[in-house]
Amino acid sequence: MKDKKKEFKVLSPMIPDDLDELCLTGLSIEDEDSFSMSIVSDCNIENQTAEQVRFKQTIFRKVDFVDVSFEGIDLSNVIFENCDLSNTDFNGAIIHRVEFINCKIMGMNLSEASLQNVLLDSCLGGYASFMFSYLKQVKFKNCILTNVDFRDSKFDKVVFVDTNLQEASMSGTKLKGIDLSECEIEGMKVRAEDIYGVVASPVQAIYFSKLLGVVVVI
Repeated sequence: MKDKKKEFKVLSPMIPDDLDELCLTGLSIEDEDSFSMSIVSDCNIENQTAEQVRFKQTIFRKVDFVDVSFEGIDLSNVIFENCDLSNTDFNGAIIHRVEFINCKIMGMNLSEASLQNVLLDSCLGGYASFMFSYLKQVKFKNCILTNVDFRDSKFDKVVFVDTNLQEASMSGTKLKGIDLSECEIEGMKVRAEDIYGVVASPVQAIYFSKLLGVVVVI
């Protein structure tokens, strides 16, 4: 049988080797500020509120975002490595060719965002919100996404690999063709009409059958 997880490729960020060091500590970031061709490392970005900020061809390495709201942020060809973005507000973000590697995104707000060619690898994302978002060619790998909110989102070529989705909210999100067979889904909140065509393990199939009113006798 063809491995559905290999049917599409998440495009990696295109970032040159010769990046300039950029210090954002203490800098006041304003609406529509734009940053590119930079590496930001070993610092905190604190108490920032701005809209339509742009980061292109940028690497964030060991950066903590504290009390940060960047609504409508535009991230293109960006890598976050070992960063803490917990409770950061990226509502309405446009995220293209971006990788989150070993990051904390707990409580992060990505509602109404557009994500395309995005990889989240080994991230802690409990209570993060992707509500009303559009995800295309997005891969979650080895992530903990307990209580994550995917309500009323649209999935187009989304894959979950060894990811914890316990208590996740999926109501209003069509899961046809989405492979959850390697995930933990206990307590997942989803409507019966949304699970049509979902790819599940035998144990998960029993769990989902309860939503359809099926009584399984073993």
